Amino acid sequence: MDLPEQPRTEQARRLNGAMFGKLLVVTAIMFAFGYALVPLYKMICEVTGINVLTPVDPDAKQFAKNTQVDTSRLITIEFDANARGPWRFAPVKNSMQVHPGEMATIVYEIANQQDRRMQAQAIPSYAPGQAAAYFRKLECFCFAQQTLNAREVRQFPVVFVIDPKLPQDVKTITLSYTFFEVGGPTAAVVGPAKS
Repeated sequence: MDLPEQPRTEQARRLNGAMFGKLLVVTAIMFAFGYALVPLYKMICEVTGINVLTPVDPDAKQFAKNTQVDTSRLITIEFDANARGPWRFAPVKNSMQVHPGEMATIVYEIANQQDRRMQAQAIPSYAPGQAAAYFRKLECFCFAQQTLNAREVRQFPVVFVIDPKLPQDVKTITLSYTFFEVGGPTAAVVGPAKS
């Protein structure tokens, strides 16, 4: 004699319901994890210094307007450029002297030496490291990724002010940029067909 189908079907429904509930929980956890990846990725990048754009200093312009120039001191600013990839990248001059509190501008020239459009990013570094807190940038190509067309040459200004609170023992600051391609190579720009 066979067992009635009713208990087996009821048990299967309960098992299916429990499995469905577990799958919903797993799906919710996966969605939450995926949603949390963006801020987690940003935090990891900030801690490790990977793929981080230099943040814009929102107070730099106001600081530059209100600061007093310390004419009793001269700071030598040395400029360095390192390119990773098919770029020509260099400052128009290697150094300058500025008074703390004085607004200054240096221009960097970047040339894409490829026959394709490229997107790149500049990451600054400072020597001595403590000088970074006193190097206030009002304008910089490092605030955003840059796109250069095939064989394009562009000049980018860096407008800055050295905070007069810079320690007295710092006489020279080196501003160094590393410029490298980001993302994958973009498709070559194709001109009109010749007839």
